[in-house]
Amino acid sequence: MTAETLPFADWLRLREPADAAARAEDLVDAVRPRLTGGTPTLIHDLGSGTGSMSRWLAARLPGPQHWILHDRDPDLLARAAEGMVGVSAADGAPVTVDTRCGDLTRLTTTDLADAALITASALLDMLTADEVDRVVDACVGRPALFAVSVTGLVRFTPTDPLDTVVQDAFNEHQRRTVDGRRLLGPDAAAATAAAFTRRGVTVRERPSPWRLGPEQADLTAEWFRGWLGAACEQRPDLVGPTQAYAQRRLADAAAGRLDVLVEHCDLLAGG
Repeated sequence: MTAETLPFADWLRLREPADAAARAEDLVDAVRPRLTGGTPTLIHDLGSGTGSMSRWLAARLPGPQHWILHDRDPDLLARAAEGMVGVSAADGAPVTVDTRCGDLTRLTTTDLADAALITASALLDMLTADEVDRVVDACVGRPALFAVSVTGLVRFTPTDPLDTVVQDAFNEHQRRTVDGRRLLGPDAAAATAAAFTRRGVTVRERPSPWRLGPEQADLTAEWFRGWLGAACEQRPDLVGPTQAYAQRRLADAAAGRLDVLVEHCDLLAGG
C-alpha cells in the first residue's frame, strides 16, 4: 500500500516507525533460538525497500549476521545498504549486508538454499497468486517471516458513513490487474499461509495493526490521501461525494481528533 503524494522512498521512511511498532515480537521470539550459531547467520530480505525490516530485525537477533537484500529498484537498495551502516546485533555482534537487484518472484530454492531465515515486510499484497506460490516454493525448508501484510480492514474513531464505502473501493483497487497481473491485495496473507500449509509447513499468524493517533498525524494524513486516492481511482464516482469527507478527516487528523486502526497481519512459516 503506497501513498501517491510522496515519492515512494519518502513514503517508506514515513511509515517505518508504524511498521516497527506493529510487527509481532513473539514471532521473532519463536525464530530466535534457531539462529544462534557460531558463524554469521545468513538472512535474505525480500522486497527490502529502504531496509526497514532488516534494521528492525537485526537489532533483535543475536550473533553476527549477514543480510542479503533483494529488490528490483537499485536506488532503494542503495538506500537500504546505507541505512544498515552502524547497525549491530542484539548482543553487539557485527551485521554486514549485500544487495541483489532483480525480480524476487523469480528466486528459486537454490537461490535461498544457504539462508537461515527469509524475511519480508509489506510485500505480499503486491503479488499475484502465481507469484506467491513461487515465493513459497523458494522459501520451503527454512523459516520465513512475512510482516505487516495489509488485510483490508480499517477502523476510524470517530466513524463516518463513508468509511466502509471507501474501504471497499480501496480493496477493489488492491485486487486490480496491472500489466496482466491480478494482484492479491488484502487476500495475500491468507493465500500465502494456505500455500505453505499445502506444502506441509506449519504457519503461525499474528495481528500487526497500525495504531495511528495524534502522535502520527503526518503519517495518518499521508496514508489517508493515498487510501482515498486509490479508492477514487477504482471508483471515479466517489470523487465528488468524498470531497467534504476528505476535508473532515484531514482536519481531524491535523487537530489530533482522529484515531485510525489499519489492520495488518504477520506470519511465520516453518519457525
